[in-house]
Amino acid sequence: MNLNRRDFLFAGGCAMASMAIAKSAPKVETVGRPKAILFDAFPIFDPRSVKSAVEQRVHDAPAELFELWRNRIFEFQWLHALSSQYVDFETCVVEALDFATATLKVDLSSSERQNLVGAFSSLKAWDDVDEALTALAASNIRTGFLSNMTERMLRTNLQRNDLADRFDFVLSTDRVRTFKPDPRAYELGCEALKVAKSDVLFVAFAGWDVAGAKAFGFPTYWVNRTGAHSEFGMRADGEGTDLRGLVRFVHERSDAAALYGDCAAAR
Repeated sequence: MNLNRRDFLFAGGCAMASMAIAKSAPKVETVGRPKAILFDAFPIFDPRSVKSAVEQRVHDAPAELFELWRNRIFEFQWLHALSSQYVDFETCVVEALDFATATLKVDLSSSERQNLVGAFSSLKAWDDVDEALTALAASNIRTGFLSNMTERMLRTNLQRNDLADRFDFVLSTDRVRTFKPDPRAYELGCEALKVAKSDVLFVAFAGWDVAGAKAFGFPTYWVNRTGAHSEFGMRADGEGTDLRGLVRFVHERSDAAALYGDCAAAR
């Protein structure tokens, strides 16, 4: 299946998301080895299986249903967060599916509906994940998730892919009852890890998540598998089409930090 921006980015409602993002991002120190790497869910888990689940179970207008459903998922997240009427990610998935099926007049059985919602807990890892995590583990850098998905969904996906022991921590924004790009969602990472934001490298899948993390003050790396344009004029500190690029970026930062330390010691 070919990759394209519309098949991956839940981009609808980005105007609402921008309300939660600072007008300008603070300066991020670009020299330094990260103490921890926080991943959004989708640089690790391939979301295409959700579309496949729709195509397998919906015979009437599956493309239109998937399109409307995925857009509404994140629109509903931001609407709930901005209106102080929080519900978790899985509830937003259900609400968005109900909206999409009602709008398009698509009838689903209860089992079909359950299977579609469950697709978010049955994601496959991208092919480059194992190699990248092995390389990062060799660098003794802590890795974990900071995702809008619920912790249960994240841990279920980790277990299905035999990755449960490959991450040091799993953080869901459900803990602070909001969603990225709310700054409180990113702050969760600093509080849980007890490190400065400059010591955390945030790895995003969507451009709006890059912008939110950058505005918060995280160094950012964009796993831009779709070749999308950056959002809000905010560019990630590093960008590549897969996790191999992330590993190279981390190694380059580590080498630069070592060189910087040698130069400082020589002064």
